[in-house]
Amino acid sequence: MFAMISVMEGQAELEKLLSTAETPELGPGPRAGVQLPGALQDTLDEALPRLKVSEERQQLIRALVLLWHDHLEAAHVIAQMIDNSDGAFVHGMMHRREPDYGNAKYWFRRVGNHPAFPVIAQRAAALLDAKAQPTLLGRLTPKGGWDAIAFVDLCEAAANKKTGDTSVSLLREIQRIETEVLLETFCSPAQ
Repeated sequence: MFAMISVMEGQAELEKLLSTAETPELGPGPRAGVQLPGALQDTLDEALPRLKVSEERQQLIRALVLLWHDHLEAAHVIAQMIDNSDGAFVHGMMHRREPDYGNAKYWFRRVGNHPAFPVIAQRAAALLDAKAQPTLLGRLTPKGGWDAIAFVDLCEAAANKKTGDTSVSLLREIQRIETEVLLETFCSPAQ
């Protein structure tokens, strides 16, 4: 019982790290209100051992949190050392924000059919349905699946739009969904 509480506390602590005043920009940032790398590393060093996940998953979580806080290079160093679908996913996200859209697509092609895709598609669809965005919904979730390449293309198209633009705000929310789903996936000891 104590071990389960410890795991839940560890995951809750990680989820708090994603509770920033605003979601990350589609680009590299920086934005106000993010934590400095040293403080993040200290919190991660404390929280990650409580999770019952592999060292590789712990590093993926570390990269994901660093990316959320606009520390792209630190996230990149970690992601490029993990040669599997999960590492390619985080690597693709980093390059999308960099922005290096062609490189992001390369890494998302290497992801293959990731187990997080159906959950991202479901949550993005719920958001887009609620916001009455059928065109965006059809583009990102063709046949109910998640199209990571289409998301890269939409982020590239939005790059020159103002932050307050509705499409930019929606894409930032979808990026939040993507990050949250990956965090949940990486915190799961099932794989």
